[in-house]
Amino acid sequence: MSEQFNNNFMMVDDMPIPIEGEKNLLEIIRKAGIELPTFCYYSELSVYGACRMCMVENKWGSMEAACSTPPRAGMEIYTNTPKLRKYRKMILELLLSNHCRDCTTCEKSGKCRLQELAARFDIHKVRFENTSAKHKTDDSTLCITRDASKCILCGDCVRVCNEVQHVGAIEFAHRGSKMTVSTAFDLPLATSNCVGCGQCAAVCPTAAIIVKNDAHRLWNELNNKDNLVVAQIAPAVRTAVAESFNYKGENVMGKIVACLRKIGIDKVFDTSTAADLTVLEEAKEFLERIEKNENIPLFTSCCPAWVKFCENKYPELLPNVSTCRSPMQMFASIINEEYKDCGKRLVSVAIMPCTAKKAEAAREEFRTADGKQMVDYVITTQELIRMIREAGIVFEDIEPEAIDMPYGTISGAGVIFGVTGGVTEAVIRYVAEDKSASSLRAIALDGPRGLDGIKEFSLLAKDKVLKIAVVSGLSNADEIISRIKNGEHFDLVEVMACPNGCINGAGQPVTSKDGKQKRSKELYNSDKLSVLKSSQDNPLMKEFYEGVLKGRVHELLHVHYAK
Repeated sequence: MSEQFNNNFMMVDDMPIPIEGEKNLLEIIRKAGIELPTFCYYSELSVYGACRMCMVENKWGSMEAACSTPPRAGMEIYTNTPKLRKYRKMILELLLSNHCRDCTTCEKSGKCRLQELAARFDIHKVRFENTSAKHKTDDSTLCITRDASKCILCGDCVRVCNEVQHVGAIEFAHRGSKMTVSTAFDLPLATSNCVGCGQCAAVCPTAAIIVKNDAHRLWNELNNKDNLVVAQIAPAVRTAVAESFNYKGENVMGKIVACLRKIGIDKVFDTSTAADLTVLEEAKEFLERIEKNENIPLFTSCCPAWVKFCENKYPELLPNVSTCRSPMQMFASIINEEYKDCGKRLVSVAIMPCTAKKAEAAREEFRTADGKQMVDYVITTQELIRMIREAGIVFEDIEPEAIDMPYGTISGAGVIFGVTGGVTEAVIRYVAEDKSASSLRAIALDGPRGLDGIKEFSLLAKDKVLKIAVVSGLSNADEIISRIKNGEHFDLVEVMACPNGCINGAGQPVTSKDGKQKRSKELYNSDKLSVLKSSQDNPLMKEFYEGVLKGRVHELLHVHYAK
């Protein structure tokens, strides 16, 4: 190699690949178009290097872990030698020897990373006896289910819980062959400080942690003539369904509505309608607090995992959390009032991108006087997709249908709730002094938009310059709260527990960074095509306040979280 070539390149399988700031060999190799197998590597998490599947061989025959080795100019590595193939097959056999192999009945069958790599490396039998102890499935929480017999000890769940979410509900316990992922003292997850965000399930490569499946219970409610089944669909759901069916169209809300009717849902509404209500109530509350200078900053309350995190870790901040119910619960209140005298048993269903919504629906604060949940079933996007497939619906061929009246009017402000910064932008459209299209667009582009974990900006409203923070990921919430406790001032803080907001909720199909960007763009495109841009422009809001909400606004739309 020439000296110039040596300073800027390295060799991967005898191909010169430029080094352009990559932090490890794995990034260089993937840039070269080679998909090196991994279990424990996520670019958003710390490097753990436990699975050893990404080992490469250097020109001297030694092996190095690609995930933890920085690239060096002049390096020569090989990714597919006989030695490496034998090594990787051995690792897979050892993992499979301690792994439950009921693949045909596993919820992650077809999407399991271990299953995928076993097929890729042509492994059809395991030579080693399974000597692992039998584990009891932990289904104590309403959000996720843990099955230690399917765990491969990659540590992804532990790192996302500790590093990205700062919850620390799970950690490694014991050593050697007895090592396991466990809660403190191996107690059920429901007794830990788990907030139900489900990000552990999102990164788990097997089915050791999965989203709780309630679809089978909902099936039993459908097509019962004594039931009136009413469903609401959260904004972020529409961005993830299309990609799961390889459908090229972007706005598939109409197809989702048609699918729900096909499987037996009687009435279908858009949660964006209730998001407009949330904007009006939260904006009013925000302006009142600013005027009184009480309990500032105001923290948003749409995300149940964030509320639970605050209850667990910062109970002293609960007075600062908005009293507004989440859009799901606001809509559930209205649906219960609207159909309480319909002559049938009302079954309220919420289609959500979020696992924590399952726990939110069961909270005592959101039950009727007789103890009934206002939302009977929370079905995640993943569960909805399985139900559509189980019903045999050809998604590409089904004709779109409109949502039902009388709640068929939404604004663009309600739709963008699904992406981090969406709640804040919707509130801005209400409180900003200059409401011209150009001004609101400038504020949006310079402030709440984008997928960064922390975004900060200022806004002029009520003759005051207000400082606002938009946060996604609970570790970032920790950072902002620490700054507030150290004297830094904020007036409004939006918090979404899942990184990038609801588009990346644990109930959504797992996607790449580009996929998250696409989901975000689709929501903003829906906003662009909306005739109504601001929540206060939605004529349905006036009907609500003069009708079902008259004299009962606080009762039906607000809640108080006690310490």
